[in-house]
Amino acid sequence: MSTVTVRIPTPLRSFTDGADEIRVEGTTVDDVLKALGTAHAGLLERVMSPRGELRNFVNVYLGSDNVRSLDGLATPVADNDVVSIVPAVAGGAGKAKDRRLAKIKSSIPEITPVQAVELQHEGAAVLDVREADEISQGSPVGAYRLGRAYLELRIEDTVPDMDRTILVMCSGGVRSLFAADAIKQLGYRDVRSVIGGFSRWKNDGQPFEVPRVLDADARERYSRHLLMPEIGEAGQLKLIDSKVLLLGAGGLGSPAAFYLAAAGVGTLGLVDDDIVDRSNLQRQILHTDARIGTPKVASARATLEALNPAVKVIEHQTRLDSSNVEEIFSGFDVIVDGSDNFPTRYLVNDACVKLGIPNVHGAVYRFEGQISVFWPAYEKRRGPCYRCLYPEPPPAEMAPSCAEAGVLGILPGVVGLLEAVEAIKILLGIGEPLVGKMLYYDALRAHFTELKLEPDPECPYCSEGAQFPGYVDYEELCAVSNA
Repeated sequence: MSTVTVRIPTPLRSFTDGADEIRVEGTTVDDVLKALGTAHAGLLERVMSPRGELRNFVNVYLGSDNVRSLDGLATPVADNDVVSIVPAVAGGAGKAKDRRLAKIKSSIPEITPVQAVELQHEGAAVLDVREADEISQGSPVGAYRLGRAYLELRIEDTVPDMDRTILVMCSGGVRSLFAADAIKQLGYRDVRSVIGGFSRWKNDGQPFEVPRVLDADARERYSRHLLMPEIGEAGQLKLIDSKVLLLGAGGLGSPAAFYLAAAGVGTLGLVDDDIVDRSNLQRQILHTDARIGTPKVASARATLEALNPAVKVIEHQTRLDSSNVEEIFSGFDVIVDGSDNFPTRYLVNDACVKLGIPNVHGAVYRFEGQISVFWPAYEKRRGPCYRCLYPEPPPAEMAPSCAEAGVLGILPGVVGLLEAVEAIKILLGIGEPLVGKMLYYDALRAHFTELKLEPDPECPYCSEGAQFPGYVDYEELCAVSNA
């Protein structure tokens, strides 16, 4: 066994970490090249064909003699001989990108679109790392569309199983190699690149779809949502398709509606028969001094559309009662109750129970606030309805309105925002909504208390097997206020 020096040409030094000479052992030129390939993955394939022959664009010299004029690869070597690999070059120094790509190709398997579809059916994850404008032209069915920019930040949330096979695809098959290499460095054990990218995928007749994507304006507006794996583009599109009805455009409805519009909830309904009064402006942030005397729903609509022109605002300048409640509630995904009187609260509860709509409840009084979600139809666990907690409204003397008792102007902002948070969680199906729980806020003590709420097994409205007993138009029990 002889020890020889192999001189590495510049185009192949990416496989040797930049080294221009490597010492290896062997008895023939063939032994020397194979030892070199074993020590430096990917290099041998650039010099020898799968049949073990020198490639036609590569010559190998022993000293100053071309081994093709000697005994070829069987030419014997001796200690301290010099073997030189001389590939054909076209001039120039070559690009670092090309050298890097060649090295990546040696470690990332490449597969055809046909093979990718077969692996996908077996459970592999297809990652489309193209940009949004490219994906809008089409993408493989069932692919995860993560984009390249934040791939390393999102991949672990999208594919938490490090042993799952990942098939990376771009437009032509180059970006996917770099992306696959980055994923492999994170610890994923089986990462492959799709040859030819989406262009070949489509030309080979593999299944694809034209996904719905956000336009450039929406991507800019909701960019912080898009960075969150719990929301992302799919979640933002879900918000855009959602419909939330707000009962009251006052103290609670104002912050809730304002932030739901900012978040991109596509349709907001507003129910309020009142007009803007100067006393409202201490807490009802949708309105302005210039709109005093204007219907609240019209004032609210102007503010919300100025904030987000893409949001559709539906006005209901009417008082909710048993004759119109189901028609108004129809088609909405979530009801946010910011009403200020008990007859409306019970009517909202009863309609939500009958229609199976989640009821996000908020209430304020002086320095105290309450937030809950009444949703007996919640699939993860049965929660109570408002009547489970309070079967009947209190007498008038025990239920003073905010117009009588007052309210800290900032307090409805806190409670209304928490109602908006609950609505967003329900729309996206994330986190735990306040079903079976009430969050009680004491502003003076800066203290939140979580209280457990149990469903009443004999509730005439929401208990199992209960037949809806009908709506009750309670006599007005407390003054209508602008809380």
